[in-house]
Amino acid sequence: IVGKPMLWHIVQRARWIEGVTGVVVATSEKKQDQPIRDFCLRQNIAFTAGSESDVLERFYRAAVQCGGDPLVRITADCPFIAPEVVTRLLQLYNTGQYDHVGVATGAGAIFMKDHRFPDGLDAECFSLNALEQAWYEAQEPDEREHVTPFLWRQPERFRLGHLTISRDYSHLRWTVDLEADFEFVTRIYAALYLDKKPFSMQYILLYLVHHPEILSLSPSIFDAAFEHLFPRAW
Repeated sequence: IVGKPMLWHIVQRARWIEGVTGVVVATSEKKQDQPIRDFCLRQNIAFTAGSESDVLERFYRAAVQCGGDPLVRITADCPFIAPEVVTRLLQLYNTGQYDHVGVATGAGAIFMKDHRFPDGLDAECFSLNALEQAWYEAQEPDEREHVTPFLWRQPERFRLGHLTISRDYSHLRWTVDLEADFEFVTRIYAALYLDKKPFSMQYILLYLVHHPEILSLSPSIFDAAFEHLFPRAW
């Protein structure tokens, strides 16, 4: 994307989150992921490598390696990760009321009907202690694969919260699973990318207002009127 691997853009955007002191790529030890490890070495990006299927174990290793507490988790199929959104997520966590908070899209928010962010702005923040409990106790395969279900499935045990938004954007899909998704993302980056500062969620929304034709590239459930697409997000 604009001359750089997608992972590079995600790491750079993560570094713009206020309060984040380090970024670690948690990849697998499989041979097919050697290019990721080589890339991190060339770019001087901290990384850890572990089980392909036990991502919870891999993430816990990364947490211990970086010594972070609290921890922010971002998934690498989300090249629009929004520093301004995750900064607010950290601020919510830092109120001291929660063990786990998530941006209202994806993990733990699947039953929310509105006030959700676009799919692809996923981020979670949680304590090292909560992660350690999950790492030690989680047994179900999906709890090992997806890192945090052990936490957000137990509201009676863990203090859970969500960062919501004033309007609902859950009809927008900004994650990368398909070739068409990648083309969609590439078009946005080509229009908005700057070296000095990451473009925000708000700029993406504005771009889509003026270029609605590119929504057909990604299988969004887009049925909102364009005049409602770009209110003030906060």
